[in-house]
Amino acid sequence: MKKFLMAAACGIGAGVVFATQIAGPLVAQEEAGKAGVYEQLDLFGDIFERIRAQYVEEVDPSDLIEAAIDGMLTSLDPHSSYLSPDDAADMRVQTRGEFGGLGIEVTQEEGFVKVVSPIDGTPASEAGIEAGDFITHVDGESILGLTLDAAVELMRGPVGSEIIVTIVREGETEPFDVSIIRDTIKLTAVRSRLVSDTVVLRITTFNDQTTPNLEAGLQQQVEEAGGMDNVNGIVLDLRNNPGGLLTQAVRVADAFLESGEIVSTRGRDPEEGERFNATRGDLSGGKPIVVLINGGSASASEIVAGALQDHRRAIVVGTKSFGKGSVQTVMPLRGDGAMRLTTSRYYTPSGRSIQALGVSPDIIVEQPPRQPESEEEEDTPHNNRSEADLRGSLGNDSLSEDEIRQIEADREKAQAAADLREEDYQLAYAIDILKGLTALGPRD
Repeated sequence: MKKFLMAAACGIGAGVVFATQIAGPLVAQEEAGKAGVYEQLDLFGDIFERIRAQYVEEVDPSDLIEAAIDGMLTSLDPHSSYLSPDDAADMRVQTRGEFGGLGIEVTQEEGFVKVVSPIDGTPASEAGIEAGDFITHVDGESILGLTLDAAVELMRGPVGSEIIVTIVREGETEPFDVSIIRDTIKLTAVRSRLVSDTVVLRITTFNDQTTPNLEAGLQQQVEEAGGMDNVNGIVLDLRNNPGGLLTQAVRVADAFLESGEIVSTRGRDPEEGERFNATRGDLSGGKPIVVLINGGSASASEIVAGALQDHRRAIVVGTKSFGKGSVQTVMPLRGDGAMRLTTSRYYTPSGRSIQALGVSPDIIVEQPPRQPESEEEEDTPHNNRSEADLRGSLGNDSLSEDEIRQIEADREKAQAAADLREEDYQLAYAIDILKGLTALGPRD
């Protein structure tokens, strides 16, 4: 028994020695790392004091610290940044759907400000700013080398004031100036209309009003159509939608899904990931859906498009989306400021990350460039005359007046669809898909 106890004691002792031998270098390495960080902080303090004391002009110490914090965050990725108290207040207002500005969502690429998308009905959209445009100058002042927040600050100003932005656009040989009058931006999150027998829901942003606007708009158009039985499908138009609140993207996708995962997020710690699942209930009653996307569809828009695509609930039409597959968490800081930090990536139900890749449409449809208006060609007998125009042609006595009226009404709808192709080819294409699905009828 004594021999056993001695052996056990020796075993424990050996374990202690072994642990000390392993832990020693680890502790030393950790201490060395801490010492390196402290040295860097001392270096920061030294530089800060020298700037404050010796710079050619007097500087505000708080401005220096804010710039250092912002520089640290923006070095991580294009979407992490420091929000001053004013910026944080503006952001809170934006999520409620009303703010002052030009009406563009921007990011930074190669030192320049790149337009992710103009917002419908805003000064920027009406001035002709397009997704993919690069802004190189503001009022003649170059913004190359500025942080994104600093560049955005230059574009802010009093409502009613003019701003001149210099644009570089793919396909244009020379930069050109665009004049924009700043205005209060009131976001209508969802615009709805009935085109022929199709309900078109144009979602411009994902803010607190998106889901209520979507539900109300859909209900209004269904009532106008005379009931869901008279609707052949729904077009969710997410083109040039820069995104917004993750929670709203989940609710919009959930509105058309009966079950299954909508999106998942994964950060540095796998245990902190989240999954968002659909609940029972489809607002459309299972009607076919076409989702329209383009290069200005980002973030929350891509969540909706990716979820409906993966569940085969919708046909995605248009061009590849922007590819912003990261989630930012806004963390309040002392002094009413905030920090916007990228904390996770999001994944579609099939497990794919769209970061930098975007959502690929099922059917690629480019939007033709707008053609300058030309004089209308004169109608000729060749392209307008039909059998009914011929002298002495036979009438059609096999149809009732109601049937003839129905044929004429259908013809008017077809002509309206043809006219829409001139105005918005991608939307017309989406509506034609729904018409084709309706013509095939339900599958057994």
